[in-house]
Amino acid sequence: MSIKNEKEISLCNAYQKHFPIGAAVRPDDINGEHKEILLKHFNVLVAENHMKFENIQPLENQFNFEQSDKIVNFAVDNNMKMRGHTLVWHNQTPEWVFKDVKGEKASRELLLKRMKNHINEIMNHYKGKVYVWDVVNEAIEDFEDKSLRDTQWLDIIGEDYIKIAFQYAKEADSEAVLFYNDYNNEQPKKLEKTYKLLKKLIDEGTPIDGVGIQAHWDINDVNLFDNLRNALEKYSSLGLQIQITEMDISMFSFEDQRRDSIKPTKEMIEKQAEVYEKVFSIFREYQQFITGVLFWGISDEKTWKSNFPVKNRQDWPLVFDENHQEKPAFYKIVNF
Repeated sequence: MSIKNEKEISLCNAYQKHFPIGAAVRPDDINGEHKEILLKHFNVLVAENHMKFENIQPLENQFNFEQSDKIVNFAVDNNMKMRGHTLVWHNQTPEWVFKDVKGEKASRELLLKRMKNHINEIMNHYKGKVYVWDVVNEAIEDFEDKSLRDTQWLDIIGEDYIKIAFQYAKEADSEAVLFYNDYNNEQPKKLEKTYKLLKKLIDEGTPIDGVGIQAHWDINDVNLFDNLRNALEKYSSLGLQIQITEMDISMFSFEDQRRDSIKPTKEMIEKQAEVYEKVFSIFREYQQFITGVLFWGISDEKTWKSNFPVKNRQDWPLVFDENHQEKPAFYKIVNF
């Protein structure tokens, strides 16, 4: 494929025969220049934070859909698909969820009741509007030999909390596509642990449809391309859909803790473009298994990477720059 007229270039149009292209949004993104980028370049949205537990149900049985409704309604009004993120996660979940009325650790029965209630309320609220949900997010342990991350969900409910969450989600909306989502799950050690978990869930009859690869990568990862291919091969062998759910390519490796305020060099920008070009080439190779690619943000003007892992350090991980203009990485992606 080769696109000649730059004014007519659209990310989602360039990939209309391959997979949907999406972005994570905040409520204020559906106005102004970000709105124009969304309407032109993306056909699927995900809420960056406003569907997470602490925003939807900050206090028990007090559900607040006001901000997330703005995003969902924008998607529906503009014929975009909507991903739901996320139902069960150890972060951005209020502490009351894990406490009883006395302030002590909740029982298994109480926490399961709260999990089911939360899943039912949010999925029923968005039934017919949100087509896919990240049911469980980041449950795999990163570094230690154990499989599951030590969270309050695991501590109180037990290892079957993941399977139960998917069962509750299926009961709440039988038509929704149900995903497990994680980061670094293309890297060998975590890939193996994730594969084993997914296979176990499938073998037990868990209603799981797909796996999300978050794709928070950087320009210095020399093993990225091989790791990505291995992950796509291994996950697709399970018969699961695969989505690239939170993509950005940082100018810094995770271990790079420098705090100086710099601008990306020409070499950094070119390297980023090359990495984007290569990973999208791999995505196209596996398009029969990939059902969506989403960027975690719209432009470098607002990106979580400008605050993580080094607080208040600016980063430039997306394909639209701080002024909302297409970067070299953009053109590498669409011209193939």
